[in-house]
Amino acid sequence: MADDAIATANELLREKGYAERDLAVHPGPRDRALLKGNKIISPFSDDAALVLRVVRELVPSDAELGNRLLRPADLRAGLER
Repeated sequence: MADDAIATANELLREKGYAERDLAVHPGPRDRALLKGNKIISPFSDDAALVLRVVRELVPSDAELGNRLLRPADLRAGLER
């Protein structure tokens, strides 16, 4: 399940215009996933399914983000809305 969620999240990120070095999801220990890259201040780590939800619902396109950086705290706050 985690591998499918990670692959889907990375596909969505490519569709949103991100190069892998700028923003990508990587496998972590115990079915966790890490959203990391040059466009996020520090890695966002959680269950792979939740990271997929963050990518799908909260990560803007690369063009919308522009020169700004994503903040993990902002992504978590977005999940609570």
